[in-house]
Amino acid sequence: MKSTSDKENRQNPLRTVFLLLIGGGVALLGDRWLAARNASIVPSSTPQPLAQVSPSASANANNNASSPPNPTAWLGQKANLAAALKPVDSNFIVNAVNEVGPAVVRINASRQVARRGFDQFGDGFPEEFFGAQPPQRRSNGPVEQGTGSGFILSANGIIMTNSHVVEGTERVQVVLKDGRRFDGKVLGSDSVTDVAVIKIDADNLPSVKIGNSETLSPGEWAIAIGNPLGLDNSVTVGIISATGRSSSDVGVPDKRIGFIQTDAAINPGNSGGPLLNGRGEVIGMNTAIISGAQGLGFAIPINKAQQIAQQLATTGTAEHAYLGIEMVTLSPELRQELRETPDLEFQLTQDNGVLIVNVIPGSPAMKAGLKPGDIIVKIDDKPITKSDAVQELVQNQNVGTPMKVELNRKGQPLTLEVKTGNMPKQIQG
Repeated sequence: MKSTSDKENRQNPLRTVFLLLIGGGVALLGDRWLAARNASIVPSSTPQPLAQVSPSASANANNNASSPPNPTAWLGQKANLAAALKPVDSNFIVNAVNEVGPAVVRINASRQVARRGFDQFGDGFPEEFFGAQPPQRRSNGPVEQGTGSGFILSANGIIMTNSHVVEGTERVQVVLKDGRRFDGKVLGSDSVTDVAVIKIDADNLPSVKIGNSETLSPGEWAIAIGNPLGLDNSVTVGIISATGRSSSDVGVPDKRIGFIQTDAAINPGNSGGPLLNGRGEVIGMNTAIISGAQGLGFAIPINKAQQIAQQLATTGTAEHAYLGIEMVTLSPELRQELRETPDLEFQLTQDNGVLIVNVIPGSPAMKAGLKPGDIIVKIDDKPITKSDAVQELVQNQNVGTPMKVELNRKGQPLTLEVKTGNMPKQIQG
Protein backbone atom coordinates (compact mmCIF):
# COMPACT_ATOMS: atom_id res chain seq x y z
CA MET A 1 0.00 0.00 0.00
CA LYS A 2 1.21 3.47 -0.81
CA SER A 3 1.18 6.69 1.07
CA THR A 4 -0.58 9.53 -0.62
CA SER A 5 2.11 11.98 0.44
CA ASP A 6 4.40 13.09 -2.36
CA LYS A 7 7.71 12.11 -0.82
CA GLU A 8 8.47 9.58 -3.54
CA ASN A 9 8.15 12.27 -6.22
CA ARG A 10 11.03 14.49 -5.29
CA GLN A 11 12.53 14.07 -8.77
CA ASN A 12 10.31 15.71 -11.33
CA PRO A 13 8.75 12.83 -13.31
CA LEU A 14 8.19 13.07 -17.07
CA ARG A 15 4.58 13.94 -17.58
CA THR A 16 2.63 13.80 -20.84
CA VAL A 17 -0.14 16.34 -21.25
CA PHE A 18 -3.08 15.52 -23.50
CA LEU A 19 -4.86 18.47 -25.10
CA LEU A 20 -8.61 18.22 -25.50
CA LEU A 21 -10.04 18.80 -28.97
CA ILE A 22 -12.37 21.78 -28.88
CA GLY A 23 -13.79 21.85 -32.44
CA GLY A 24 -16.96 19.97 -31.50
CA GLY A 25 -17.53 22.25 -28.52
CA VAL A 26 -17.20 25.36 -30.69
CA ALA A 27 -19.64 23.94 -33.22
CA LEU A 28 -22.21 23.24 -30.51
CA LEU A 29 -21.78 26.73 -29.14
CA GLY A 30 -22.34 28.15 -32.66
CA ASP A 31 -25.56 26.15 -33.04
CA ARG A 32 -26.80 27.45 -29.68
CA TRP A 33 -26.02 31.04 -30.74
CA LEU A 34 -27.85 30.71 -34.07
CA ALA A 35 -30.85 29.12 -32.35
CA ALA A 36 -30.95 31.91 -29.81
CA ARG A 37 -30.59 34.58 -32.49
CA ASN A 38 -33.38 33.10 -34.61
CA ALA A 39 -35.60 32.77 -31.56
CA SER A 40 -35.08 36.44 -30.79
CA ILE A 41 -35.99 37.78 -34.28
CA VAL A 42 -38.63 35.37 -35.57
CA PRO A 43 -42.18 36.39 -34.54
CA SER A 44 -44.00 34.10 -32.18
CA SER A 45 -46.18 31.50 -33.86
CA THR A 46 -48.89 32.12 -31.28
CA PRO A 47 -51.68 34.26 -32.77
CA GLN A 48 -51.86 37.67 -31.14
CA PRO A 49 -54.96 39.92 -31.02
CA LEU A 50 -54.86 42.93 -33.33
CA ALA A 51 -54.70 46.28 -31.58
CA GLN A 52 -56.81 49.18 -32.77
CA VAL A 53 -54.56 51.73 -34.43
CA SER A 54 -55.56 55.28 -35.13
CA PRO A 55 -55.09 56.63 -38.66
CA SER A 56 -52.42 59.05 -37.46
CA ALA A 57 -50.54 56.28 -35.76
CA SER A 58 -50.78 54.18 -38.92
CA ALA A 59 -49.39 57.02 -40.96
CA ASN A 60 -46.53 57.51 -38.56
CA ALA A 61 -45.79 53.81 -38.78
CA ASN A 62 -45.65 54.00 -42.57
CA ASN A 63 -43.39 57.06 -42.45
CA ASN A 64 -41.01 55.26 -40.07
CA ALA A 65 -40.88 52.02 -42.06
CA SER A 66 -37.41 52.84 -43.34
CA SER A 67 -36.10 54.23 -40.03
CA PRO A 68 -33.41 52.39 -37.94
CA PRO A 69 -34.56 49.61 -35.59
CA ASN A 70 -36.01 50.61 -32.26
CA PRO A 71 -33.12 50.67 -29.70
CA THR A 72 -35.36 49.18 -27.06
CA ALA A 73 -36.15 46.20 -29.28
CA TRP A 74 -32.44 45.71 -30.09
CA LEU A 75 -31.59 45.66 -26.40
CA GLY A 76 -34.26 43.05 -25.86
CA GLN A 77 -32.73 40.85 -28.55
CA LYS A 78 -29.31 41.22 -26.92
CA ALA A 79 -30.73 40.21 -23.54
CA ASN A 80 -32.34 37.12 -25.09
CA LEU A 81 -29.02 36.15 -26.67
CA ALA A 82 -27.14 36.62 -23.39
CA ALA A 83 -29.66 34.46 -21.59
CA ALA A 84 -29.25 31.73 -24.21
CA LEU A 85 -25.46 31.76 -23.80
CA LYS A 86 -25.56 31.80 -19.99
CA PRO A 87 -23.56 28.86 -18.52
CA VAL A 88 -25.53 25.98 -17.13
CA ASP A 89 -26.24 26.09 -13.40
CA SER A 90 -23.43 24.81 -11.19
CA ASN A 91 -23.94 21.25 -9.95
CA PHE A 92 -23.47 20.06 -6.38
CA ILE A 93 -19.84 19.09 -7.00
CA VAL A 94 -18.96 22.57 -8.21
CA ASN A 95 -20.77 24.07 -5.24
CA ALA A 96 -18.89 21.81 -2.81
CA VAL A 97 -15.53 22.60 -4.37
CA ASN A 98 -16.18 26.34 -4.45
CA GLU A 99 -17.08 26.27 -0.77
CA VAL A 100 -14.30 24.02 0.51
CA GLY A 101 -11.50 24.61 -2.00
CA PRO A 102 -10.16 27.82 -0.39
CA ALA A 103 -9.70 25.93 2.91
CA VAL A 104 -7.54 23.19 1.35
CA VAL A 105 -3.82 23.84 1.67
CA ARG A 106 -0.56 22.45 0.37
CA ILE A 107 2.00 21.38 2.97
CA ASN A 108 5.68 21.44 2.05
CA ALA A 109 7.77 19.46 4.54
CA SER A 110 11.55 19.30 4.79
CA ARG A 111 13.42 16.55 6.61
CA GLN A 112 16.88 15.11 6.62
CA VAL A 113 17.29 11.78 4.88
CA ALA A 114 18.19 8.89 7.15
CA ARG A 115 19.50 5.42 6.52
CA ARG A 116 16.81 3.04 5.34
CA GLY A 117 15.54 0.44 7.74
CA PHE A 118 13.75 2.48 10.38
CA ASP A 119 10.00 2.60 9.95
CA GLN A 120 8.15 5.12 12.10
CA PHE A 121 5.18 2.76 12.28
CA GLY A 122 7.18 -0.22 13.52
CA ASP A 123 7.39 -3.66 11.99
CA GLY A 124 3.61 -3.98 11.93
CA PHE A 125 3.15 -1.21 9.37
CA PRO A 126 4.19 -2.35 5.88
CA GLU A 127 6.61 0.09 4.31
CA GLU A 128 4.66 0.23 1.07
CA PHE A 129 1.51 1.34 2.92
CA PHE A 130 2.74 4.90 3.15
CA GLY A 131 5.15 4.94 0.25
CA ALA A 132 8.65 3.92 -0.66
CA GLN A 133 10.25 6.23 1.88
CA PRO A 134 8.24 6.74 5.08
CA PRO A 135 9.33 9.45 7.53
CA GLN A 136 12.58 8.42 9.19
CA ARG A 137 14.98 9.37 11.97
CA ARG A 138 17.05 12.48 11.49
CA SER A 139 20.61 12.09 10.33
CA ASN A 140 23.33 14.21 8.85
CA GLY A 141 22.25 13.29 5.34
CA PRO A 142 20.81 15.60 2.67
CA VAL A 143 17.46 17.29 3.14
CA GLU A 144 14.51 15.75 1.33
CA GLN A 145 11.36 17.59 0.35
CA GLY A 146 7.85 16.22 0.59
CA THR A 147 4.44 17.54 -0.34
CA GLY A 148 1.09 16.72 1.18
CA SER A 149 -2.30 18.28 1.71
CA GLY A 150 -4.30 19.58 4.65
CA PHE A 151 -7.43 21.54 5.45
CA ILE A 152 -8.20 24.47 7.72
CA LEU A 153 -10.36 23.61 10.72
CA SER A 154 -10.72 27.10 12.18
CA ALA A 155 -10.33 30.69 11.04
CA ASN A 156 -7.38 31.24 13.40
CA GLY A 157 -5.11 28.84 11.51
CA ILE A 158 -5.63 25.33 12.95
CA ILE A 159 -4.94 22.80 10.18
CA MET A 160 -5.40 19.02 10.07
CA THR A 161 -3.20 16.70 8.03
CA ASN A 162 -1.65 13.23 8.17
CA SER A 163 1.01 12.37 10.69
CA HIS A 164 3.22 10.82 8.02
CA VAL A 165 3.25 14.14 6.15
CA VAL A 166 4.93 16.08 8.97
CA GLU A 167 6.62 13.65 11.36
CA GLY A 168 10.37 14.12 11.61
CA THR A 169 10.30 17.38 9.69
CA GLU A 170 12.83 20.18 9.99
CA ARG A 171 10.40 22.72 8.58
CA VAL A 172 6.74 22.84 7.58
CA GLN A 173 5.44 25.42 5.13
CA VAL A 174 1.73 25.91 4.46
CA VAL A 175 0.60 27.33 1.12
CA LEU A 176 -2.96 28.65 0.83
CA LYS A 177 -5.00 28.51 -2.35
CA ASP A 178 -4.60 32.28 -2.79
CA GLY A 179 -0.82 31.86 -2.85
CA ARG A 180 0.03 33.07 0.64
CA ARG A 181 2.73 31.11 2.44
CA PHE A 182 3.13 30.59 6.18
CA ASP A 183 5.58 28.75 8.38
CA GLY A 184 3.65 26.11 10.27
CA LYS A 185 4.14 24.78 13.78
CA VAL A 186 3.29 21.13 14.42
CA LEU A 187 1.16 21.15 17.57
CA GLY A 188 1.02 17.38 17.76
CA SER A 189 1.32 14.22 15.71
CA ASP A 190 -0.15 10.76 16.35
CA SER A 191 1.24 7.84 14.36
CA VAL A 192 -1.36 5.40 15.75
CA THR A 193 -4.17 7.12 13.84
CA ASP A 194 -1.98 9.05 11.35
CA VAL A 195 -3.41 12.42 12.41
CA ALA A 196 -1.44 15.64 12.92
CA VAL A 197 -2.32 19.26 13.69
CA ILE A 198 -0.48 22.35 12.42
CA LYS A 199 -0.89 25.98 13.49
CA ILE A 200 -0.12 28.99 11.30
CA ASP A 201 -0.10 32.62 12.42
CA ALA A 202 -3.10 33.96 10.51
CA ASP A 203 -6.69 35.08 11.10
CA ASN A 204 -9.96 35.24 9.19
CA LEU A 205 -9.10 32.16 7.15
CA PRO A 206 -11.64 30.09 5.26
CA SER A 207 -12.47 26.86 7.06
CA VAL A 208 -14.22 23.61 6.25
CA LYS A 209 -17.57 22.37 7.46
CA ILE A 210 -17.40 19.06 9.33
CA GLY A 211 -19.87 16.28 8.52
CA ASN A 212 -20.71 13.03 10.31
CA SER A 213 -18.76 9.96 9.22
CA GLU A 214 -20.91 7.68 11.38
CA THR A 215 -23.91 8.01 9.05
CA LEU A 216 -22.16 7.15 5.78
CA SER A 217 -23.48 4.43 3.48
CA PRO A 218 -21.81 2.76 0.48
CA GLY A 219 -22.91 4.40 -2.75
CA GLU A 220 -22.90 7.98 -1.48
CA TRP A 221 -20.95 10.59 -3.42
CA ALA A 222 -17.34 11.19 -2.40
CA ILE A 223 -15.30 14.22 -3.49
CA ALA A 224 -11.55 14.38 -2.87
CA ILE A 225 -9.56 17.61 -2.95
CA GLY A 226 -5.80 17.81 -2.60
CA ASN A 227 -2.45 18.36 -4.27
CA PRO A 228 -1.56 15.12 -6.07
CA LEU A 229 1.89 15.19 -7.67
CA GLY A 230 2.10 18.91 -6.91
CA LEU A 231 -1.05 19.79 -8.88
CA ASP A 232 -2.70 22.11 -6.37
CA ASN A 233 -6.41 21.97 -5.59
CA SER A 234 -7.14 19.00 -7.84
CA VAL A 235 -10.63 17.52 -7.57
CA THR A 236 -11.67 13.91 -8.11
CA VAL A 237 -15.09 12.34 -7.66
CA GLY A 238 -16.35 8.86 -6.88
CA ILE A 239 -18.46 7.10 -4.31
CA ILE A 240 -18.09 5.65 -0.85
CA SER A 241 -17.16 2.06 -1.68
CA ALA A 242 -17.31 0.74 1.88
CA THR A 243 -17.21 1.86 5.48
CA GLY A 244 -15.65 0.32 8.55
CA ARG A 245 -12.72 -1.27 6.76
CA SER A 246 -10.61 -2.57 9.62
CA SER A 247 -6.90 -1.94 9.78
CA SER A 248 -6.31 -5.65 9.18
CA ASP A 249 -8.43 -5.45 6.02
CA VAL A 250 -5.92 -3.02 4.55
CA GLY A 251 -2.82 -4.73 5.90
CA VAL A 252 -2.11 -2.87 9.15
CA PRO A 253 -3.66 -4.99 11.92
CA ASP A 254 -1.97 -3.21 14.82
CA LYS A 255 -3.26 0.25 13.93
CA ARG A 256 -6.30 1.93 15.44
CA ILE A 257 -8.15 3.15 12.37
CA GLY A 258 -11.45 2.09 10.82
CA PHE A 259 -11.15 3.26 7.22
CA ILE A 260 -13.58 4.68 4.69
CA GLN A 261 -12.97 3.10 1.29
CA THR A 262 -13.55 5.21 -1.82
CA ASP A 263 -12.97 4.94 -5.55
CA ALA A 264 -12.40 8.70 -5.91
CA ALA A 265 -8.89 8.93 -7.35
CA ILE A 266 -6.28 9.48 -4.63
CA ASN A 267 -2.63 9.90 -5.55
CA PRO A 268 0.69 10.82 -3.94
CA GLY A 269 0.26 14.33 -2.53
CA ASN A 270 -3.41 13.82 -1.57
CA SER A 271 -2.39 12.75 1.94
CA GLY A 272 -4.12 14.89 4.54
CA GLY A 273 -6.66 16.36 2.13
CA PRO A 274 -10.40 16.25 2.78
CA LEU A 275 -12.92 13.72 1.52
CA LEU A 276 -16.30 15.43 1.13
CA ASN A 277 -19.89 14.30 0.85
CA GLY A 278 -22.32 15.74 -1.69
CA ARG A 279 -23.12 18.66 0.62
CA GLY A 280 -19.50 19.78 0.79
CA GLU A 281 -18.97 18.54 4.36
CA VAL A 282 -15.71 16.86 5.35
CA ILE A 283 -16.39 13.20 6.13
CA GLY A 284 -12.83 11.89 6.05
CA MET A 285 -9.14 12.63 5.62
CA ASN A 286 -7.48 10.94 2.64
CA THR A 287 -4.52 8.87 3.73
CA ALA A 288 -3.60 5.82 1.68
CA ILE A 289 -3.95 3.73 -1.45
CA ILE A 290 -3.17 0.10 -2.22
CA SER A 291 -0.12 -0.16 -4.44
CA GLY A 292 -0.86 -1.47 -7.93
CA ALA A 293 -4.65 -1.23 -7.54
CA GLN A 294 -7.16 1.19 -8.99
CA GLY A 295 -10.18 2.57 -7.19
CA LEU A 296 -8.95 1.50 -3.74
CA GLY A 297 -8.37 4.62 -1.70
CA PHE A 298 -8.78 4.97 2.05
CA ALA A 299 -9.66 7.85 4.34
CA ILE A 300 -9.74 8.24 8.12
CA PRO A 301 -13.32 8.94 9.29
CA ILE A 302 -13.58 12.59 10.30
CA ASN A 303 -15.27 11.81 13.64
CA LYS A 304 -12.18 9.88 14.77
CA ALA A 305 -9.73 12.28 13.17
CA GLN A 306 -11.36 15.31 14.78
CA GLN A 307 -11.37 13.63 18.19
CA ILE A 308 -7.63 13.02 17.94
CA ALA A 309 -6.99 16.49 16.49
CA GLN A 310 -8.67 18.15 19.44
CA GLN A 311 -6.39 16.28 21.83
CA LEU A 312 -3.30 17.16 19.81
CA ALA A 313 -4.22 20.84 19.60
CA THR A 314 -4.84 21.01 23.34
CA THR A 315 -2.12 18.82 24.86
CA GLY A 316 0.18 17.86 21.99
CA THR A 317 -0.49 14.15 22.51
CA ALA A 318 -3.37 11.73 21.98
CA GLU A 319 -4.73 9.02 24.27
CA HIS A 320 -5.68 5.58 23.02
CA ALA A 321 -7.78 3.21 25.08
CA TYR A 322 -6.40 -0.30 25.26
CA LEU A 323 -6.85 -3.52 27.22
CA GLY A 324 -3.43 -5.07 26.79
CA ILE A 325 -4.20 -8.40 25.17
CA GLU A 326 -3.02 -10.28 22.10
CA MET A 327 -5.90 -12.13 20.48
CA VAL A 328 -6.95 -14.14 17.47
CA THR A 329 -10.27 -15.07 15.88
CA LEU A 330 -11.10 -18.72 16.51
CA SER A 331 -12.12 -21.13 13.76
CA PRO A 332 -12.35 -24.92 13.56
CA GLU A 333 -9.11 -25.00 11.56
CA LEU A 334 -7.26 -22.82 14.09
CA ARG A 335 -8.58 -24.88 16.99
CA GLN A 336 -7.26 -28.06 15.40
CA GLU A 337 -3.91 -26.41 14.71
CA LEU A 338 -3.61 -25.23 18.30
CA ARG A 339 -4.50 -28.67 19.61
CA GLU A 340 -1.49 -30.02 17.74
CA THR A 341 0.78 -27.34 19.21
CA PRO A 342 3.14 -28.86 21.81
CA ASP A 343 3.26 -27.38 25.30
CA LEU A 344 0.05 -25.39 24.83
CA GLU A 345 -0.75 -23.98 28.25
CA PHE A 346 -4.53 -24.03 27.83
CA GLN A 347 -7.22 -26.20 26.33
CA LEU A 348 -9.84 -25.03 23.87
CA THR A 349 -13.46 -25.97 24.46
CA GLN A 350 -15.02 -24.21 21.45
CA ASP A 351 -14.07 -23.14 17.95
CA ASN A 352 -15.68 -19.69 17.75
CA GLY A 353 -15.15 -16.38 19.53
CA VAL A 354 -11.92 -14.47 20.16
CA LEU A 355 -9.09 -16.31 21.88
CA ILE A 356 -6.73 -14.40 24.18
CA VAL A 357 -3.26 -15.75 23.46
CA ASN A 358 -1.27 -13.33 25.63
CA VAL A 359 -1.88 -10.74 28.34
CA ILE A 360 0.64 -7.88 28.67
CA PRO A 361 2.10 -7.61 32.17
CA GLY A 362 0.76 -4.63 34.12
CA SER A 363 -1.99 -4.01 31.57
CA PRO A 364 -5.64 -3.30 32.39
CA ALA A 365 -6.48 -6.82 31.22
CA MET A 366 -4.03 -8.41 33.66
CA LYS A 367 -5.24 -6.22 36.51
CA ALA A 368 -8.82 -7.31 35.78
CA GLY A 369 -7.90 -11.00 35.78
CA LEU A 370 -7.97 -11.93 32.08
CA LYS A 371 -5.71 -14.90 31.20
CA PRO A 372 -4.33 -16.60 28.10
CA GLY A 373 -6.81 -19.22 26.94
CA ASP A 374 -9.86 -17.11 27.81
CA ILE A 375 -12.34 -16.82 24.96
CA ILE A 376 -14.16 -13.50 24.64
CA VAL A 377 -17.83 -14.07 23.90
CA LYS A 378 -19.36 -10.63 24.53
CA ILE A 379 -18.28 -7.10 25.38
CA ASP A 380 -20.88 -4.77 26.90
CA ASP A 381 -23.56 -7.29 25.91
CA LYS A 382 -22.50 -7.24 22.23
CA PRO A 383 -21.68 -10.68 20.76
CA ILE A 384 -18.06 -11.01 19.64
CA THR A 385 -17.00 -13.27 16.79
CA LYS A 386 -13.90 -11.50 15.40
CA SER A 387 -10.85 -9.86 16.93
CA ASP A 388 -11.45 -6.77 14.78
CA ALA A 389 -14.69 -6.20 16.66
CA VAL A 390 -12.86 -6.16 19.99
CA GLN A 391 -10.34 -3.63 18.72
CA GLU A 392 -13.08 -1.40 17.29
CA LEU A 393 -15.08 -1.42 20.52
CA VAL A 394 -12.03 -0.61 22.61
CA GLN A 395 -10.60 2.11 20.37
CA ASN A 396 -13.92 3.96 20.42
CA GLN A 397 -13.83 4.21 24.23
CA ASN A 398 -12.28 6.93 26.35
CA VAL A 399 -9.40 6.02 28.61
CA GLY A 400 -10.75 4.90 31.99
CA THR A 401 -14.05 3.55 30.67
CA PRO A 402 -15.20 0.28 32.32
CA MET A 403 -16.14 -2.50 29.91
CA LYS A 404 -18.02 -5.68 30.76
CA VAL A 405 -16.23 -8.65 29.21
CA GLU A 406 -18.00 -12.03 29.10
CA LEU A 407 -15.62 -14.96 28.77
CA ASN A 408 -15.49 -18.70 28.40
CA ARG A 409 -12.72 -20.04 30.66
CA LYS A 410 -12.14 -23.78 30.42
CA GLY A 411 -15.76 -24.30 29.42
CA GLN A 412 -17.21 -22.16 32.21
CA PRO A 413 -18.80 -18.70 31.73
CA LEU A 414 -17.13 -15.79 33.47
CA THR A 415 -17.81 -12.04 33.47
CA LEU A 416 -15.12 -9.50 34.36
CA GLU A 417 -15.02 -5.71 34.32
CA VAL A 418 -11.99 -4.20 32.60
CA LYS A 419 -11.25 -0.49 32.84
CA THR A 420 -9.46 0.74 29.72
CA GLY A 421 -5.99 2.22 30.09
CA ASN A 422 -3.90 4.56 27.94
CA MET A 423 -1.75 2.75 25.41
CA PRO A 424 1.92 3.01 26.44
CA LYS A 425 4.28 4.88 24.14
CA GLN A 426 6.45 1.83 23.55
CA ILE A 427 3.43 -0.02 22.17
CA GLN A 428 2.37 2.91 20.01
CA GLY A 429 5.74 2.78 18.26
